[in-house]
Order: sequence, then C-alpha cells, then structure tokens
Amino acid sequence: QVHLVESGGALVQAGGSLRLSCAASGITLRINTMGWYRQAPGKQRDLVASVTEDGTTNYTDSVKGRFTISRNNGKMTVYLQMNSLKPEDTAVYYCNADITTLVRETLTVWGRGTLVTVSS
Repeated sequence: QVHLVESGGALVQAGGSLRLSCAASGITLRINTMGWYRQAPGKQRDLVASVTEDGTTNYTDSVKGRFTISRNNGKMTVYLQMNSLKPEDTAVYYCNADITTLVRETLTVWGRGTLVTVSS
C-alpha cells in the first residue's frame, strides 16, 4: 500500500514563497503522474499542477509563472514551489499520485493535505 504525506504548509504574507513536499512510501511497481490539488473553504478540489513520470508538467492558468512542480523519482517525492503568493491561493493543498501496483492495478492515492494561508 502506498501512502502520501505532505509537508510545508504555513501562514505567509502575500508576495511570499513556500515550498510544499509530498513523500510517497510503500511498495509499488511505479508511480505515474503526481500532482497537487487545492481546496479552498466552500469550494471544490481543483488541480493546481501535475507532473508525469518523464517530467512533463501541467498547470492551471491561475498559477502559471508563479508555481513550479517537480519530482524526484528516486525519492518518490513531488514538490510544489510557490512564489508570489496571493490571498486567493489560500487553501488546503493535497498531493495526488496515480500508481501501478505490484499486481498491475492502477490506483489513485491522496495525501491528507497541508494548509496554506496567505495573508493580505
């Protein structure tokens, strides 16, 4: 079974930066796409950014040019560098991974989330 644990959430002033990390643990055949989602109070959970196993990235429009997603396959870790933070970036950020298990099933795994609060 694969588990994801996020870290790095904090309270930061507008214009500041944070780096989120998400470490995967457990035994799996491979970790395919990894991503970050966020959910603000009263809103749905939306994709922020994703990165494939070969490093292809995808971003939602509102974070392009400010956020950078990256991964270290050897460490089974995905990162989200967030710069020029805005109050509207305030949300719980969730890590997500599509994995292929040892029996070749494809599963989607979620972390428990880390809170990012941006003050104006």
